[in-house]
Amino acid sequence: MLDLSRLTSGLKGSAELLVAQEHTAPSVGSGVVPVLATPVMINLIEAAALAAVEHLLPAGHQSLGIQLDVRHFAATPIGMRVRATAELMGIEGRTMAFHVEAHDEREPIGGGTHRRVIVNVARFDDRVQKKLKPA
Repeated sequence: MLDLSRLTSGLKGSAELLVAQEHTAPSVGSGVVPVLATPVMINLIEAAALAAVEHLLPAGHQSLGIQLDVRHFAATPIGMRVRATAELMGIEGRTMAFHVEAHDEREPIGGGTHRRVIVNVARFDDRVQKKLKPA
């Protein structure tokens, strides 16, 4: 049985980014205005969730993002720092639920919920490799 007793509600993680040209909507193909791209904010949110729990997972396991329900409601220009935070709200079976937020230096810019599932890396990789074999 998988021991997940170290994963308790309230665990927190964060990730930061200084917005540069490569983080903007035009650079990642998600728009034309040169501000922080939503996919980049999402990546930062996932990094915050990883920072909260990944170091506590049993050996040979990792978590994978399976659901995001987030809003990106304020723009952040190049040169401004963004910080994402994630708090583990609970765990059911192998699925963890997080409350996530993102803020720039002036205001909240996004937030919502994020879910991750814990997988055995070797078994997961075996399933992925089977997809490469002819049917």
